[in-house]
Amino acid sequence: MQHAGMTVFREPSGKSNGLTYDKGGHLIACEHANRRVSRTTADGHVITIASHYQGKRLNSPNDVVVKSDGSIYFTDPPYGLSAAYGVESEKELDFQGVYRLSPNGETLTLLVDDFDRPNGICFSPDESILYINDTERMHVRAFDVHPDGTITNDRIFGEEEGDNGKPDGMKVDTHGNVYLTGPNGIWVFAPDGTHLGIILVPERTANLAWGGDDWTSLFITASTSVYRVECKTVGVAVP
Repeated sequence: MQHAGMTVFREPSGKSNGLTYDKGGHLIACEHANRRVSRTTADGHVITIASHYQGKRLNSPNDVVVKSDGSIYFTDPPYGLSAAYGVESEKELDFQGVYRLSPNGETLTLLVDDFDRPNGICFSPDESILYINDTERMHVRAFDVHPDGTITNDRIFGEEEGDNGKPDGMKVDTHGNVYLTGPNGIWVFAPDGTHLGIILVPERTANLAWGGDDWTSLFITASTSVYRVECKTVGVAVP
């Protein structure tokens, strides 16, 4: 397979943060500056799929994951309300929520609202558990996922400590291990929450994603660079 190298996909990007694909292969983006979740259609048009909750503007959608039924889950901390990460703006909601957008895109449901800074979000391989990390509290919470898409049984799954990094982007492999940005690199947790170790990275890490032809490449975004780590395990593929 030939690769074109690095090219610009979209500019401006709305100061996008978390990215993924929906079941149709369309890019889903969390846009800090525009305070929305968007979808890029096959013809290149960018449309809004979530921007308000109960008539109030979202804070600044941050990270996103798409379930196999087509529903979209995303976190909404206020980072993008500052000029550093988005546009200086007033907060309209008095909480930092995590949401589910129904497969038909018509219903936006608030799942949980007691996070300080909800950030990275991902499912276990069988989608029975939803993981959400809280940047300021330096931990990951786990929730059981019900058939209707709601979540219950909140518990602390894993915690980090250190100064050179915080919980941000998060992914899982096919064995259910959780990979999370944090102090000194990528922290890896077993499905039972045991901390297995750290993939050391020279710079402060911000996000990560599985890729490559066989989904064994871990791509890591850091302060000034993008890193690629070849792994012996297989990541959970996006559509």
